[in-house]
Amino acid sequence: MIKRPVSIKKGDVIGITAPSFGAATEPYSTMIDVSLDKIKERGYKILEGKTARLGDGIGISTDPKVAASELMEFYKRDDINAIISAGGGELMNETITHVDFIELGKYPPKWFMGYSDNTNFIFPLVTMTGVMGIYGPCISGFAKKWEGTEEDSFALLEGTKTSFSGYEKVAFETDDEDDQVPPKADYYYDCTYEYNADKELVIYDFVGSDVKKLSKDAEVSFEGILLGGCLDVLANLVGTRFDNMKSFNEKNQDVIWVLEACDLTPMSYRRALWNLREAGWFTNAKGFVIGRPRAAFSQNMMGVDQYNAATEILKDFNVPIIMDADIGHIDPMLPVVMGANAKVSTRNNNLFVDYLSL
Repeated sequence: MIKRPVSIKKGDVIGITAPSFGAATEPYSTMIDVSLDKIKERGYKILEGKTARLGDGIGISTDPKVAASELMEFYKRDDINAIISAGGGELMNETITHVDFIELGKYPPKWFMGYSDNTNFIFPLVTMTGVMGIYGPCISGFAKKWEGTEEDSFALLEGTKTSFSGYEKVAFETDDEDDQVPPKADYYYDCTYEYNADKELVIYDFVGSDVKKLSKDAEVSFEGILLGGCLDVLANLVGTRFDNMKSFNEKNQDVIWVLEACDLTPMSYRRALWNLREAGWFTNAKGFVIGRPRAAFSQNMMGVDQYNAATEILKDFNVPIIMDADIGHIDPMLPVVMGANAKVSTRNNNLFVDYLSL
């Protein structure tokens, strides 16, 4: 049984710590202040860790032992009710080297929220400690004008909603010449996302014995435990002492894999999925929900693109594959409770997540 942390309420304390990147440079050093002010206005107290704004580490906020120590401390403390990561990054795997996930299981479950590199903590928190975690914005993400992503994130933390849906528009990065000029600081917190495209789900399912692309308005549904995160990170965990998937699959028969990629090319994206498949991680897959891949989106390498990279590797599981979902690095991002039992469905070009165990 995967444990659900207690919902937070006004007056509670949210801890900010940096197990990956800290808010050490602009615009993040400004964004963290704006974010904290907005969360305080919502009625919460903030306990900012010593690592939250550090940048003295090599490719990480600080010494991984120090980052891990503060993360463990914050999780254990009974005067901190939830934790939001200071940022994503690159080398949080070195932080979890010093995290005792079994030890954490001796303490009351607590919400931890972050995404990208924070998969290094959330994934073993679910599969080893047996506690749910929220794959959602890091602290700087709350500096902007609050929209669906930010409101839904706090709805999960506060336990005020159990049914969620995707969003209407997409905010793709652009290569305009104006992007070469650093925007003013208020750009990061006075504006909504810069939506520049309509969302379009890409849905695959089995028709007979063949995987077929369905209409974007097609209806598919499946139930199971939500699990996954950033594929860049997950592929790195395979075969390590943080790979507890054999035991997890023995205890949990239906798993919905929620995946997205950051820096992976179409080729490395395909290799990463192959890696997880061959390691037996997908044995109990009931369906796949895959976000828009940041680096691989609309890219083609020798015939490999973001779609066949997934379908060719995953087709033998005979389950639906929902792609270009509002998950991950291309905004907007739908926050997801990893470890929760949910029904996932699509209709009318939208994704729906109805939690059954929140």
